[in-house]
Amino acid sequence: MYIKRKIEAEIIGYLKRPEIIALIGPRQCGKTTTIKKIYNDLKKAVFLTFEDQDTLNLFEKNIKEFISTHIAGNDYVFIDEFQYAKNGGKLLKYIYDEHPTKIIISGSSALDLTIKAAKFLVGRVFVLEMLPFNFEEYLQCRDPKYCSIYTKNKIDWENTKNYSLTAEQNIILKKYFEEYAIWGGYPAVILSKTEAEKKEVLKNIYNTYFLRDVKDILGLVDDYKLGKLIKALALQTGNLIEYKELTEISEFAYHTLKKYLNFLSKTYIISLIRPFYNNKRKEIVKNQKVYFFDTGLRNHIINNFQIFDKRADNGPLLENATYMQFVKNKYSPQYWRDKNQNEVDFILDIGNGQNIALEIKSNQSKCRLPTAFKLDYPNSATYCLYFNGVDNNEKTNELFIPLL
Repeated sequence: MYIKRKIEAEIIGYLKRPEIIALIGPRQCGKTTTIKKIYNDLKKAVFLTFEDQDTLNLFEKNIKEFISTHIAGNDYVFIDEFQYAKNGGKLLKYIYDEHPTKIIISGSSALDLTIKAAKFLVGRVFVLEMLPFNFEEYLQCRDPKYCSIYTKNKIDWENTKNYSLTAEQNIILKKYFEEYAIWGGYPAVILSKTEAEKKEVLKNIYNTYFLRDVKDILGLVDDYKLGKLIKALALQTGNLIEYKELTEISEFAYHTLKKYLNFLSKTYIISLIRPFYNNKRKEIVKNQKVYFFDTGLRNHIINNFQIFDKRADNGPLLENATYMQFVKNKYSPQYWRDKNQNEVDFILDIGNGQNIALEIKSNQSKCRLPTAFKLDYPNSATYCLYFNGVDNNEKTNELFIPLL
């Protein structure tokens, strides 16, 4: 079953431009399926993968023969799993400068890991990021009718509006968002028919990450330490990074720990967010908070797929799912915390110098706006996002999480 992703139109829109298109993102989020669909609709195109050792060796050891074999005579060249190329940036620059062929690459890590020395491609590449399904794409797959209801009512941060959901629609959207938070947004998981199958798919994604990215890219031998680190981070979701505790759990030295946290971030396992601050004397300015790029993968790591009402971590899980909705809609959330322990879950920059402060609550009755933040930043809008509630936005500063 092919599920059209929003990013497909963006890729197609850039095909007529000369720049290389680099599609990056986590494994099994749909990159290969998407670029193969685009490839199949084009003429004079070739699709390659660097999982094929012969193709990769030819690229790395004899670029001129690679060009004559695969580039010459084609208007479009697609290269999947590009992260395996050792000198990818330099060799891509050579192809780009010598041949007019349009190049589209994909890789399962951030740009500098995918292309290896991205400095060679400054001004020559458009980088597009593809992540697991956002909630709208999830609904489109699970229930197109409710996707339409969601699209009609979803929150627009630049122009917040009243929305109108019936009691039934409220309940059903909650059910879908809870499923989405528990199982995540990987396409193969969403398409799985049973919980047992979903668990097996997530297990495979996690194991493949260790077999491919950790061993092939990082070359890490004692990967059991990395496994302990990832589990510790999963149990600390939504909390400030505690480096001393993580060094003790993982057995990594401090500088090694920092290196692997960076690697986990660049290979789309975790996302580290920085604090928002203006006053260094009053506010936290260094500590980062940790979230996972996919809550289903996070739940696999801790082996907990229980519903919200039965889990002790329903708050952090809801916060993580909310965070990733922001990221998948191209926001870069920060958090705010002062030295008196006052905290705001997320700060969003919505452009034109405007920020909004967001508190995440499981129940609408617990909605409390961040007073300390409002005193220090009176020009910032503040909202409370809730999951359980039926108010249907009679209070304009309280918003329903499934409408993110």
